[in-house]
Amino acid sequence: ENLRFHAEEEKNDGQFARQLASLCDLYVNDAFGAAHRAHASTAAITRFVKQAAAGLLMEKELDYLGRVINDPQHPFVAILGGAKVSDKIPVINALIDRKVDKLLIGGAMAYTFLKAEGFTVGKSIVENEMIDTARQIKKRCEDSNVELLLPTDHQVVDSYEPIKAGKVAAKTIPIEFTNAGHAGMDIGVETVNHFANALQDAKTIIWNGPMGVFEEPPFGEGTIGLAKAAAEAADRGAIVIVGGGDS
Repeated sequence: ENLRFHAEEEKNDGQFARQLASLCDLYVNDAFGAAHRAHASTAAITRFVKQAAAGLLMEKELDYLGRVINDPQHPFVAILGGAKVSDKIPVINALIDRKVDKLLIGGAMAYTFLKAEGFTVGKSIVENEMIDTARQIKKRCEDSNVELLLPTDHQVVDSYEPIKAGKVAAKTIPIEFTNAGHAGMDIGVETVNHFANALQDAKTIIWNGPMGVFEEPPFGEGTIGLAKAAAEAADRGAIVIVGGGDS
């Protein structure tokens, strides 16, 4: 049964957790993707079982993360996407602190950085209040010898409305050709190749966030293309970690 059918699960309810604990002698959490959630079956239950332990998958995931956090192999490349720069500031600063070699930024958050550099981004999603922060991040990358890579081309539409109607008229153009009516939806082929080249010699790769509006065809092409490049890097022996709700 899906425990989230019970309201007490997401409330981390102690009494509900006690009932769950009564069903077992040993509790093993092997759900790494849900372990950060303070739910009754992941948090409160540990107060009521005789013994709690992490599973083998959990151990493997923590081992990989531990290596990246504490002693990443270089070249160390980070890929960040998604909608908001504001959501990623702590991550970006931590990556720079941990001597990331290359920082690849795509998704909607790239437009805040591009606008900060003076590019026209049209109707693309931008956090105007984060433009100064984007400039500060760029300066910090320069000071720390971190190579910051942004999209050089992208898939655009003239507005968001045709997407919902299922009539997407998309085209791929260089970033500098963007006009006031364009809305960026995905990174372009040139950017995919540019980012893929940045992964060629990587020993450690971490990735959080999609490169475009992947839910709507054809705007998953950038994310898929980069995923293939990351998989090829893994085949070459690189440690590749992909995490996040949409990743």
